[in-house]
Amino acid sequence: QVQLVESGGGLVQTGGSLRLSCAASGRPFSAYVMGWFRRAPGKEREFVAAITRGGTNTYYAASTKGRFTISRDNAKNTVYLQMNSLNPEDTAVYSCAAAAIMSQEELEYAYWGQGTQVTVSS
Repeated sequence: QVQLVESGGGLVQTGGSLRLSCAASGRPFSAYVMGWFRRAPGKEREFVAAITRGGTNTYYAASTKGRFTISRDNAKNTVYLQMNSLNPEDTAVYSCAAAAIMSQEELEYAYWGQGTQVTVSS
């Protein structure tokens, strides 16, 4: 089992930045691919970004590439999502998740955090 707890969400104005954190406990953190997903009001959950076990490779959704950066610190059992140039379309509940393989599909992620709300005002 892996327990995931997100933090860092909040209210920010258009153009602002936030950094989300996701702290893991349980099985060795470095054994998992880590991803961030988001669910906007009235929409399905969508992939945001993912990072390989060692942090060497990262993958992004087209809508976040160039604005968001995913990173991880395996010594601290934490994955981060730095979000810059935020706009109201980024408003959503952001969740981190752990998977055995690299994927953009939420079904591949076995463990999920409870989510943290990000609201971008216009």
